Amino acid sequence: MPEPVIITCAPTGGIHTPTMSPHLPVTPDEIADASVEAARAGAAVIHLHARDPRTGKPDPRPEVFRQFLPRIAAETDAVVNISTGGGLGMTREDRLRAAEAASPEMASLNVGSMNFGIFPMREKYGQWKHDWEPEFLESTRDLVFKNTFADLEHLVKELGGTHGTRFEFECYDLGHLYNLAWLIDQGWLEPPYFVQMVFGVLGGVGADLDNLAHMHTVADKLFGDDYEWSVLAAGRHQMSFATQAAMLGGNLRVGLEDSLYLGPGELAPSNASQVTKIRSIIESLGHTVATPDEARRRLGLKGADRVAF
Repeated sequence: MPEPVIITCAPTGGIHTPTMSPHLPVTPDEIADASVEAARAGAAVIHLHARDPRTGKPDPRPEVFRQFLPRIAAETDAVVNISTGGGLGMTREDRLRAAEAASPEMASLNVGSMNFGIFPMREKYGQWKHDWEPEFLESTRDLVFKNTFADLEHLVKELGGTHGTRFEFECYDLGHLYNLAWLIDQGWLEPPYFVQMVFGVLGGVGADLDNLAHMHTVADKLFGDDYEWSVLAAGRHQMSFATQAAMLGGNLRVGLEDSLYLGPGELAPSNASQVTKIRSIIESLGHTVATPDEARRRLGLKGADRVAF
């Protein structure tokens, strides 16, 4: 029988902007509410970014994270996963600040540099809530999301070695799987590895099911029985790719970071609504949903009692 499906929910991210949806969590209270609701709906892992509560701009400050992390920990038993992707254009140091301060069970790690183009979204909106939004989107026309081998080494040694944090390895292209294999070959990581395959971001691998099948095949060759795999897809591909991952025996990620919609033309009213929808699909396929403790066991996490929040 297949293992229960680990659902990750990413409530806010650092890509979508407040103009795009009135349901995008921005303030610490909104992020906490969204996380708690998603966990109660069935998400075992919560992948977290922070935003400036006044403007909604991606914010790396640990003091903002501290306004919602303790509440999530108090009201759920979900695994807290803090992004080291931060916001596009942040320095490596800024992207690490929150995770270093919080010492979480998990942190995301983007496993390669890439073009990360979200500038086409600018054309969809005529009026903006904040001046920074169109400028932020347009800046990605000439931006490389930097994750060099030196960056990767620093992150795995600092968070993994010093804090005992494990990683959601975000792989946006085939080469990123080989970058992860190189990190493993250096002896800096121990299994199990949690590989998050990302589809549909301009600059990364396209949202084509043939690409999913190929990346899964290559990951099996590289990591064998030493890894858990998960899938997320941007925008309209979110639910179809999540469903395909579950059918293939993998795990999946949903949340307003990755898609603002619940169905065609229908804005998701909450993160929990996306979790509830994919959970219903999973269970209709005859699968079960993993609890946070099952996720901890399978991902080899240090436990919620060893974090700094």
